[in-house]
Amino acid sequence: MRIEIIRSPRRRSTAQARLVDGVLQVRVPAGLPPTEEDRLVKGFVTRFERGRTAGPIDVAARAAGLVRRFGLQPPRSVRWVGNMSSRWGSCTITTGDIRISDRLAAYPDWVLDYVIVHELCHLSVPDHSPAFWKLVNRYPLAERARGYLLAKGTETEADDDVTD
Repeated sequence: MRIEIIRSPRRRSTAQARLVDGVLQVRVPAGLPPTEEDRLVKGFVTRFERGRTAGPIDVAARAAGLVRRFGLQPPRSVRWVGNMSSRWGSCTITTGDIRISDRLAAYPDWVLDYVIVHELCHLSVPDHSPAFWKLVNRYPLAERARGYLLAKGTETEADDDVTD
């Protein structure tokens, strides 16, 4: 990916990046220290590369298939998000909206499916009670996927955000 850094004397504290004709344009304050500029650019590159990986995967269609396969309650929406750094997914039970971290696009399909199933189950059981885990564990690779995510360093029982 080609990167163009645009230093702006009018920018004081914010940075921004966007893809223009295949070039990642990163706009930063003119006086930003080089180490901070490097950190920001690397972060933007990582985020845009993840987005490119996640793009071809239709996460809503995967969720619809899992709803049918496991007899789960259908969500109102399922979408990729790029702003989850400590969670794999989240579910707003009052609206039925599910968000899936785009970091999962780089993982095996069965891990992505587990996270989707986990969030779908919250539409029926909003907590992490035994009833919830019984529902989640209907996914045959649930234990294996939890182990995979544990190895990646951020999976815990309270790892997802369930909002009402």
